[in-house]
Amino acid sequence: MSLEAKFNEAAESVKNLTKRPSDNELLELYALFKQATVGDNNTEKPGMLDLKGKAKWEAWNGKKGMTKEAAMEAYVALAEKLKSAYA
Repeated sequence: MSLEAKFNEAAESVKNLTKRPSDNELLELYALFKQATVGDNNTEKPGMLDLKGKAKWEAWNGKKGMTKEAAMEAYVALAEKLKSAYA
């Protein structure tokens, strides 16, 4: 199975978790997903009143320079960890 197929399967599997992962785990999933699908963050930082948007932006921006392949691998590994903890 190709890395992209594993990534897509992992992305679908995390939607079906029975319990909600922690906010930090969700931010990490978001950041890895965006890095794997879009690449480096190229958006403007949200304003200081948009706490959720700012947290997501900072998490994604923290992955700057990571290759799409590395982000996919890290995402798949994290998804597997979350499946065993929250499925």
